[in-house]
Amino acid sequence: MKKVLGILVISIGFLSSCVVHSGYMMNSASLSKANFDYTQQNISGSASTFYILGIGGFNASAIVNKAKQDMLKKHPLKPNQALANITVNWDSSIIVFFNIVKCTVTADIVKFNK
Repeated sequence: MKKVLGILVISIGFLSSCVVHSGYMMNSASLSKANFDYTQQNISGSASTFYILGIGGFNASAIVNKAKQDMLKKHPLKPNQALANITVNWDSSIIVFFNIVKCTVTADIVKFNK
């Protein structure tokens, strides 16, 4: 019985996972004057990568770039528009020897008045 209980506890430990979340705000368009209007808010794009024993995947700047490109593919900028209030959020799911890292870039689109 103790052996079965020990195997059960070890199995649960290996099958459980951890999730870590973090984020930060990046520099973006200068909104110091009232010469702009918001055209879209909270647009986002994401990218993810997969690691086995810490090997594989992309580095952080490549994942952020892929997430930003995904966002701009879904919401292309028009003339006189820029991204503002850019945030980068990270989610990391750790399952035994595997790590899945997801990056989500969120921003607002502003259009500058002439």
